[in-house]
Amino acid sequence: MTNQTQNFQNHAMVPKAFITSTGVIFVGIVCTVVGLFRVTTTAGACLIGTGALLVGVGALMCFFVTRGFATKLQDRIIRLEMRLRLEKVLPADLRAGIADLTIPQLVGLRFASDAELPGLVREVISKKIEDRKAIKQMVKDWQGDYDRV
Repeated sequence: MTNQTQNFQNHAMVPKAFITSTGVIFVGIVCTVVGLFRVTTTAGACLIGTGALLVGVGALMCFFVTRGFATKLQDRIIRLEMRLRLEKVLPADLRAGIADLTIPQLVGLRFASDAELPGLVREVISKKIEDRKAIKQMVKDWQGDYDRV
């Protein structure tokens, strides 16, 4: 993430990793097609092998990039869900701090029951706990999430 202030001129995101992986796959396909025209030569066989390798590497890169996109999207949805839930559950003195909770904190808190949520939020804020795993380990009355991606 960048620290640059977003505006109309710079708001569009260019997914460089996705473009790179797509380019690797395209080069792999071109190598394979060129190799097929020279299949009887050693160079043709090498091109086919190189092309297949590049397509495989590019596909693997695409897998990790798309998994990262899905995880980031899931975190943003959790942020929205938890902010709405906290508005309903927290006492008035804690509601003012909802916007200050980070995504890792909200992800860690999401498994807590409504009854224990105010106490956990108070502890997370006072101790400035950022590690989502540590927050999850603090949950006593675990509420499972069975609709995850």
